Amino acid sequence: MNYRLHEAPFAVLWLAWLAYWMVAAANVKAVNRREPFGTRFGHVALSVLAAALLAFPDRRLPWLDERFLPPTTAAYWLSLLMLAAGIAFAVWARHYLGRNWSGTVTVKQNHELIRSGPYRLVRHPIYTGLLLAILGTAIAFGEWRGLLAFGLLTGSLLLKLRIEERFMSESFPKEYARYRAEVPALIPFIGRARADNNVSG
Repeated sequence: MNYRLHEAPFAVLWLAWLAYWMVAAANVKAVNRREPFGTRFGHVALSVLAAALLAFPDRRLPWLDERFLPPTTAAYWLSLLMLAAGIAFAVWARHYLGRNWSGTVTVKQNHELIRSGPYRLVRHPIYTGLLLAILGTAIAFGEWRGLLAFGLLTGSLLLKLRIEERFMSESFPKEYARYRAEVPALIPFIGRARADNNVSG
């Protein structure tokens, strides 16, 4: 399959996600606490590098263009489904987070601990959705640059996740400890049985 003839759905989905994110970012609460510049620079740099790998192929590193996956119809539709599902999950989470959202790690004024919607399934559903979407995009590319971008984004989001966990634990000591025991961080239902045993005991 020639992917050049089928790139439009991927571009449309990512641009729609970006447009929604920019519009939704205009209506958020004021910041009460913000992560240090050093940690923010670290995860932002990894995310930018991941995006650049996908958007601006560098022919000076030809091994990045080598394929790890053959261009099949099945791979194309699987990747498109993963992208659509990941973006939908992230948008669903962004909607439930409402005015508590921030592009960087912050604690808002009158911050709320959201546990409804996708937050019943994972503690960081926006990250879950974005990772699924990026992995789908990497499969669509079928090149090593896509897997490298996925790895960089995973590292970026894990850095943010650790800081967010600390901020939330400090802001909601008892509530967040219980939330962490009941709901997995990124992958739905992983660790649920252990948490149920702890809660019931």
